[in-house]
Order: sequence, then C-alpha cells, then structure tokens
Amino acid sequence: MTGVRFDRLNGQIPPRAGVGLKPEHCQEILDTGPDIGWFEIHAENYMGEGGPPHHYLTAIRERYPVSLHGVGLSIGGSAPLDRDHLGRLKALIARYQPALFSEHLAWSSHDSVYLNDLLPLPYTDETLARVCEHIDEVQETLGRRMLLENPSTYVAFADAAMSEVEFLREIVRRTGCGLLLDVNNVFVQSVNHGFDAQAFIDKFPVEHVSEIHLGGHATDSDDDGSALLIDDHGREVADAVWALYARSLARAGPKPTLIEWDNDVPAWGVLFAEAKRAEEIIAERRSNRILA
Repeated sequence: MTGVRFDRLNGQIPPRAGVGLKPEHCQEILDTGPDIGWFEIHAENYMGEGGPPHHYLTAIRERYPVSLHGVGLSIGGSAPLDRDHLGRLKALIARYQPALFSEHLAWSSHDSVYLNDLLPLPYTDETLARVCEHIDEVQETLGRRMLLENPSTYVAFADAAMSEVEFLREIVRRTGCGLLLDVNNVFVQSVNHGFDAQAFIDKFPVEHVSEIHLGGHATDSDDDGSALLIDDHGREVADAVWALYARSLARAGPKPTLIEWDNDVPAWGVLFAEAKRAEEIIAERRSNRILA
C-alpha cells in the first residue's frame, strides 16, 4: 500500500486536500492507497457499534488522518443539547482519535423532532449567548476544541444585531473554539443575499481557521426570478468558488481543505481530481509565501 502512514494517536491533518469518505470508494482506497492528505467522516454515520462502516473506517484510519464532522448537535437550537448524542460523539472520538472535530452554526432539532436541514439563526445577543453556552458544553464534554462552520442560508433575519463575521468572531472570543471556513457557503450566501463575497473573505477572522471546505452548488431561481444558489454538494466546485478559495488562502495560508461531494457521488477518480486541483492551489500559495 502507498497510503500515508502516521502515528494513529498523534497524527495531525496536514495542510493538504482531503475528501469525504464514501462507502462506494472505501475498497478502492484500500486497494490503491491514493496519495491524499486525509479523509473526513460524518459522525452520525458511525454511531452504530459495528458493521461494514466501522470495518472500512478502521482500516483507513490506520493509514490516513481523519477529521470528524457533525451535523446533528443543533448548536443553535433553543433546547438543551442532547446528552445521549454527545455521549455517542465522545465514544466515537475516543475510538478513532480524529485530528479535528467540527459542527455547524445552525439548528436542526426542536423538542424530539430532528429535521433534515441545517437552519439559520438570527445574529442577536440572545442567540450568541445560547450558542456559546452550547459550545462550552460540547468542548467540556469532549475534552477538546471544536471548529464551528459558517452556514449557507437562503433567508436573512431583519432583527440581526451584528454581521455574521462579527457573530463568529465573538463566539471565538468567548469560547476559544476554532472556525471551519466553508468557501462555497460564502459564495452561495453572497448570491442569495446580494453581498460581495471577496469583501466577506477579506473580513473573515482567518487567524482562527483550522479547516476549509469546498463543495458544489446548484443554481435555481427565487419567486421573483432572481438567482438562488443551493448548497447541495452534488457536483464539481464552481470556478468562482475556486477563485474565492485562492483569495482565502492568500489571507490564511495553506490549510487542510476538504472537497465535499455528498449527493450524486461520482467515481473515485472524479473526486480525487477535485482534491488534486485544491492541492495545486495550496502548493502555489506555499510557493508564493516562500518567494515572499
């Protein structure tokens, strides 16, 4: 095998490109040992005790660094965090020792109902206090720093007391958490809400970013005929998002970068090619820094 070997307990994610681990690719990855930086898994897909998912993940974890990405904590929800869910998350982290753990700035549950969406939050003082309380609880329970991902949204709240960047910056100040910068989410929001994506990236607190996400989006139209982008993770990264990614690296420097492709998952070679394109941009940025 030619996969990247590392210390299973102490291995860190390098500033390289990785991809989301998909069941249809696992055997090919193990057979070919591709030269890729790391893999990311969705925590909720591995909360069972055993079976094929854990069989393949165990084998891949012995060869590559892994990042754990949660979608079910409902960090922005009004109800207390689900302690059972947190317990399962803690057990999963103990089992696989991921180098990074991240969640979304969103809410996805109400009472006992879990929604199949990551829903937006109003950027108010009340919401800020609740999100920080939840992040403190997560970090204390897991005994590690978490990363918070900026959202993709399709509506904006009229009563917002601060901008998204201000909201994220204050969360980091209060909790000590890190950030996951999803560049596609920034671009999607910029079109949906009519702001300058480059200016957003220029204001983003990149000094707290430990991971970057890139993904594809679908193009639709709103009721008034205006463009509406959907963050569907179902296609290649758009050229405009690649350009915004290069601008992000110019500010942040090389960072572990994930290609997200969760729907209409392509053949391994197509996904691997997207990762290689990200690697080329990372290498160019590293070279520019050396020359500077």
